[in-house]
Amino acid sequence: MIDGALGLFATMPIDEVTVQDVAHAVDMTPAAVYYHFASKEQILVEGMEQFRQALLAEVRAMMPEPGDDEGVRRMIIHLLTWAGRQQRTAATVFFVSSIGLNLLVEALRRETRLELVDHLREAVALSRGKLARAEAGVIAVALVSLLETSLASLLNQDATYRGLGSKRFVVEVGNLADRITDI
Repeated sequence: MIDGALGLFATMPIDEVTVQDVAHAVDMTPAAVYYHFASKEQILVEGMEQFRQALLAEVRAMMPEPGDDEGVRRMIIHLLTWAGRQQRTAATVFFVSSIGLNLLVEALRRETRLELVDHLREAVALSRGKLARAEAGVIAVALVSLLETSLASLLNQDATYRGLGSKRFVVEVGNLADRITDI
């Protein structure tokens, strides 16, 4: 049910999707949908939470080894590829469709951003070695901004993405990650 709803949320304005639409997409009745979820917003938040957990698991799995100069770059490129190919629908909802939807959604996005900053601060410290915590934190914030902006560009296939093409886009994002981390 969540996957079917996310498919709708990724392709239609979320405000226009109804429980009837969700029920139809997953071959259920609206009553069956309401049996599991109180509202379409609850389905949305649950789908976003599932994506959030998967995203954070990918970040943890890609944590670089100490002294690995390519670790942060590899992590950012992996996350772009993973979200754009394996998690495209959920990533579109998370990074594009749901922006500014409501306070609950924005709180979930903010919590995710804070956790990403913590993980990327650790990744930067591992890659670069001895580094002041504040400097690693600033670098991590910049990397999260790069990741969010790049994912939105990739998922929307905006003019920048189309102009560079998929392969060059990913390479250039990796280059920016290196410049941000000063490697």
